[in-house]
Amino acid sequence: MNAALVHCEKNGLKFTPVRQRVFEILLSEHKAMGAYDILEILAKEGMGSQPPVVYRALDFLGTHGFVHKIEKLNAFVACEHPGSDHDPAFMICRSCTKVVEMNGSPNSEISSAAKSMGFEVEAIVVEAEGLCPTCQDTE
Repeated sequence: MNAALVHCEKNGLKFTPVRQRVFEILLSEHKAMGAYDILEILAKEGMGSQPPVVYRALDFLGTHGFVHKIEKLNAFVACEHPGSDHDPAFMICRSCTKVVEMNGSPNSEISSAAKSMGFEVEAIVVEAEGLCPTCQDTE
């Protein structure tokens, strides 16, 4: 949360109470959450009950690198490296849906290959699916 607050202050961005709360929810849950799951929490807290409220907050948080969208789950996770320029890749457990942001960047290899073929990459989403250690033990 501190990194996000500092980044917003340094760049003149409005980190509104709703944006902060959405980020707090994702930080505290330690899992990927859908927009409607987040909206349900906001509604119970009296911070809005209409989908645009959460989608606008998620758009802001995503644009500024505080959250990532997990395409496979159509859900969001808090970024483990907010404020730093990086290309995230994710490991997703197919059993418990836990999501872990990977260290390193397989994306640089994709970008290099694309560049050598004259292809201009605009977005890369790397999501590896498998079983986390906990789920491996239970299966």
